[in-house]
Amino acid sequence: MDLQSFFRFPLEDLPFVVLALVIAFTVHEFAHAYSAYKFGDDTAYNAGRVTLNPRVHLDILGTLLILIAGFGWAKPVPVTPSKFSSPRIMNIIVTFAGPLSNLLLGIIGIIIYVALIASGVMEGTSVGVGAAIDRFFDYFIWYNFFLFIFNLIPLPPLDGYRIIADLLPLKIRYKLDQNVQWGMFIFLLIVFIPPLRKVTLDPLTGLSADLMNNTFAWVYQIFF
Repeated sequence: MDLQSFFRFPLEDLPFVVLALVIAFTVHEFAHAYSAYKFGDDTAYNAGRVTLNPRVHLDILGTLLILIAGFGWAKPVPVTPSKFSSPRIMNIIVTFAGPLSNLLLGIIGIIIYVALIASGVMEGTSVGVGAAIDRFFDYFIWYNFFLFIFNLIPLPPLDGYRIIADLLPLKIRYKLDQNVQWGMFIFLLIVFIPPLRKVTLDPLTGLSADLMNNTFAWVYQIFF
């Protein structure tokens, strides 16, 4: 069996995909940990998670799955909401900080990429270097916009579920939390059963692409 068949991208692009995902996952989890620490919760800090060192954030299985199946995860950051002065609202902010960091990375990636083009730097590089820069920014920008949308899905263990849960009355949240273990099972069904994927992840892909393209258009208007 051809190794290429296991991946959702050309095998020669593997280094660019891995680098893009390492940055995206690391910053995402750091954003959770740092915001929790600033709000008074030292749980993540004591666990060594308030750092941009990728090794403490990456989950091997989660990273492999996003390469193979198009979705994945990093190690969840431990948070103790009871240590916040306003547990609900601060926990929502801490939770949203992760996806927001990916959106900001995507926007920053577009700004840098367009600036390189507008300044003529890309024209001054060799064909090979220019192609490498193109491929990296393609994946870096795309994955960050996709992770922003993907992580807001209201299914456990994603950030979207935790945000919704914090907005619900405690009795309803307690009932939902009793079924959290089914979240990963549902995702596996969605990803590996094509009809389910078509009506779930595919629309999210389209939404991510629309957001990315609209941001590109906005940045281009600034530089050109």
